[in-house]
Amino acid sequence: AAVSSSRRRCRKAHFSAPSNERRKLMVSPLSTELRNKHQVRGIPVRKDDEVMVVRGTFKGREGKVTAVYRRKWVIHIERITREKTNGATVQVGVDPSKCIITKLKLDKDRKAILERKSKASAEKGKGKFTEKDVAMANVD
Repeated sequence: AAVSSSRRRCRKAHFSAPSNERRKLMVSPLSTELRNKHQVRGIPVRKDDEVMVVRGTFKGREGKVTAVYRRKWVIHIERITREKTNGATVQVGVDPSKCIITKLKLDKDRKAILERKSKASAEKGKGKFTEKDVAMANVD
């Protein structure tokens, strides 16, 4: 299936994506310390990661991810709940892009992902300008 540049088709592909693709789309950026340590900007969020909310009503709240609710495109974080009118407490879904991962749950697969991503960004030298590039930009 070719990737489309049509807004309608991109939205359809996004919102009707199967669970395994949603995992890759539900990515959270890493905290500055983790980013410097692993040389990776973001990674798909998973249960037992520790995150901090950086946008919205719950901004500044930290906690452990209790569930990654792929069907609703949200993650549930411990202690981020609200009370329903009948008195029951329910988890509030938070968009993973509005959180930063402060502590990773590392297993061998996750380490492999970090390894692969850091190697790829090191090869490309993503976003890194050398003195030569800057000098050549002014030549025109």
